[in-house]
Amino acid sequence: MPLASLAMYVSPPPIMEATRLLWEALRKRIRAYVLDAPEALDDEVRYDEAWLRPDLLFGQTCGYPYVQHLRDKVQLVASPVYGLPGCDGPLICSFVIVNAKSPAQSIADMRGTRAAINEPGSNSGYNLFRAFVAPHAVDGRFFSAVLETGGHRASIDAVSSGEADVAAIDCVTFGNTLRFDPDCVAGVRILAETAKGPGLPFITAAATSAKDLGILRRALAETIADAVLAKVCDTLSLRGISLLGDADYEVLAQLDRGAVCHGYPAIA
Repeated sequence: MPLASLAMYVSPPPIMEATRLLWEALRKRIRAYVLDAPEALDDEVRYDEAWLRPDLLFGQTCGYPYVQHLRDKVQLVASPVYGLPGCDGPLICSFVIVNAKSPAQSIADMRGTRAAINEPGSNSGYNLFRAFVAPHAVDGRFFSAVLETGGHRASIDAVSSGEADVAAIDCVTFGNTLRFDPDCVAGVRILAETAKGPGLPFITAAATSAKDLGILRRALAETIADAVLAKVCDTLSLRGISLLGDADYEVLAQLDRGAVCHGYPAIA
């Protein structure tokens, strides 16, 4: 049985449940095209392990690891279009957040403060953030300390509690949290927005045939457009898909190289 994994946007709880329902509907459409699909999303395989599984039928990755090491190892199915602040079609930004009581007016005011990142492999929490900070860095440094939290929710908590002073949060994650868990973001405010780049693409294994790739794209577009799924898609703020290619994601690699050229190869 092939693998399906959608582990990138799974909180707050209404998002997790809507993701399950989306897959349930998508799986039925895929099977209607005589393509085998698993009954349920896999919640045991680690999200980044699923990306390179040869039996991956349908998954979602982050754009930064895609341009770093997944090119030629997976195929792009489609990029989601979300209807949340900070989104522009398939493009998304990160919101640079500070504590709600912070007097900071710009990123320049955050020099020498403590930054929280979710992980170095993240586009929204690291790559876009680093590109935003790079022009302000001196001798490769800008912050006094960097805390790796392991996730966007933990980064929000770190800034809200005062454990860290600033972080960059994927605008989709921030929007979902604001809608369904507003208390989580009550202690922070948005200081700035980073540059935009293509969002988290749906992917399939490199071995997936061109015919089956076409089925996945057709089934996904039809599922999102189905009026029966309107409430589910509204919960996910999922408006449609865009068929971006590898060249469209190159901008994320350019942001990576640009930070290095500024002498800021790592958030520090």
